[in-house]
Formats: sequence, structure tokens, C-alpha cells
Amino acid sequence: MPDGDTLPHITPPDTGSALGKGMTVLSVILTAEKPPSLNDIAERTNLPRPTVFRVVKQLEETLMITRAPDGDKYLVGPNLMSLATDAMSAFVHASPVRAILSGLVHELGETCNLGVLDRDSVVYIDRVECSWPLRLQMGVGTHVSLHATALGKLLVAHLPTRSRRRVINAAPLQRFTDFSITDPKLLEAEFKMIRRQGYACNNEENTIGIIGIAVPVFDARNRVVAGLSVHAPAARMSMQTAVSKLDRLRDTARQIEQIMRELTETPNANKDAAE
Repeated sequence: MPDGDTLPHITPPDTGSALGKGMTVLSVILTAEKPPSLNDIAERTNLPRPTVFRVVKQLEETLMITRAPDGDKYLVGPNLMSLATDAMSAFVHASPVRAILSGLVHELGETCNLGVLDRDSVVYIDRVECSWPLRLQMGVGTHVSLHATALGKLLVAHLPTRSRRRVINAAPLQRFTDFSITDPKLLEAEFKMIRRQGYACNNEENTIGIIGIAVPVFDARNRVVAGLSVHAPAARMSMQTAVSKLDRLRDTARQIEQIMRELTETPNANKDAAE
């Protein structure tokens, strides 16, 4: 990816609209390789610096963005992260994603989850449980750990290096079982392996007797925006058996990605494709 100095300019969708300017500033912060400064934002949007200052101040006051530790650059804020999670959850429930997830559960016979990062944890935005009496019963909206679940490790592994280290240093690395990885250096080695192999495992790291495996869900820009996982009692599904289901999990992830692309295509894009 190009560095922040070579990223293309972003044109406001409506130069006379305060909302349009706010969305444009947010787009710069969301797409920047590293946290941008006021000057970076003004340069990429072609907006006057006083306008950028005013918009950034409003976004900061509403916790849509927050200052980076060095104080003069900007990051995604807690309210924007919560809004993004709610939007992703609404998308899932308004689309065929749940039917696809249900089909996967029917085929594998075990609970499957779709999750996204939510600050220092992972939140399930959709979840279909298996029919076995013995299962972990957790609903949509449940938060689980970043370092001791397959979904959490998968999503953190694909963050930019600075963000990944910041999240791990801030997250409570609780030892849930004797298999939990709580050493940041060991976690970093785990993340490297996850990126190389393309999936993450949870080998009884969060709950004794429960294993899991997760694969990424990419957006149209090839960014990991969610994770798809299956978990089960080790007595019913060994880790080796779970790994053997990877192709099926990846097929399902691709179906979800296709739905995302179709639902986020703009009318102009559809028109151009038709022509």
C-alpha cells in the first residue's frame, strides 16, 4: 500500500454540506496507512485548513475520532467503532448472510460465528448454534477475548503493525486456561503464523474442552473486515478435523464477501457494468 504522502486526494461528496465534509474527513482517517495530521487531512481533501480544523473538532467532541498518543494525529474513535459494529450487524440481518451461515452449521453440525473487532474484544455480529445439547450458548452481541479465541487472533493478526501492538498492549491478556497465550512476544509469533497460513486456531485457549478455527472475510479493497469461525467440544471435533473443514469455511466466507460487494455497489457502478 502506498504511504500517506502518496495516497490520492478524496473529493467531498457535497462541498456545501457539513455532513459531506465530515464523511470526507472520516474517509481520510479510515483509509490512511498511518494516523493523519490536520495538514495531511487538508492536503488529501483539498478543504481549507480552518474547515478541516472545525470538522475534526466536531468529530472529536462526538468521539467519532480520537487523538493518537503523540497528540497531533487522529484515529478512529470509540463511537465510530460502535457505529461500524452496529452497521455490520444490521447488514448481516438484512441480507442472505444468516441463511448462508445456517447452511454451514447444518453441514458441519457445529456452531458458527461471524465476528468483528470492537475495541479490545471481538463481538459476534451473527451466530447460529448447532442442535447438540452440549454447546456454548452465547447470543449475537456477545464479546469474546482477542488473544484466546480463533476469531480474535485472526482479526488482530491482520491489523497494521502499530495498531496490532497498540491493541495487544492495551487488551487484558487474561489466562483463561493453561493453553492461553498471554506473552505479547508469543502472540506476535502466533499472528505471523496466522497471516502465513490464512487461518487461526483456538486449541482450548479460552475454555477447556472447546476448540475453534477461523478464516477471514475480506472487503472489496482486500481488507479483513470480519472473521468466520466454527467451534465445538474437542470430544466431538478434533483440531485436525476442524482444519479439514477449512475449504468449506473459506467457500462460505467468499459467499459473504460477494453479498457485501453486491449490496455496497453504487448505482453508477451497476450502470457502468451493464453498459
